[in-house]
Amino acid sequence: MDVPTMLVVEDNPDHLELTLTTLEQNGESHHIVVARDGMEALDYLLCQGVHSNRNPDEQPELVLLDLGLPKVNGLEVLRRMREDPRTFFVPVVMLTSASEQSEEILALKGGLNSYVSKPLDFRDFQARLEDVREYWRTSNLAPLSS
Repeated sequence: MDVPTMLVVEDNPDHLELTLTTLEQNGESHHIVVARDGMEALDYLLCQGVHSNRNPDEQPELVLLDLGLPKVNGLEVLRRMREDPRTFFVPVVMLTSASEQSEEILALKGGLNSYVSKPLDFRDFQARLEDVREYWRTSNLAPLSS
């Protein structure tokens, strides 16, 4: 059985380390791919650039997407994902700061599955990430692709 892939798109080194630590502490195995800006995420998802040899049929089980990214922001990454049939059904959970509330609403309208605010407390953030991962791994029913 293949190990599912999770794409983490985060430019803040502290948030990335916290996210990776939380995901790796869980007993479930995931292959975690990291993109540090929106362009890198799109290259991975759309199999272009350095990822042009990647199989486009093997999309991540879940994308954790930061909103405020360099090069291409999270809303644009989401828009491009929802325009492409290869990534249309890939679940996306946006990680945001509390000051980005209006952006979150735009993202939900643009096809975002969910968003999670980044709390300042390490344990709160860790618990939220684990809840998100567990929900998408066990409870979410993905639509059948044609």
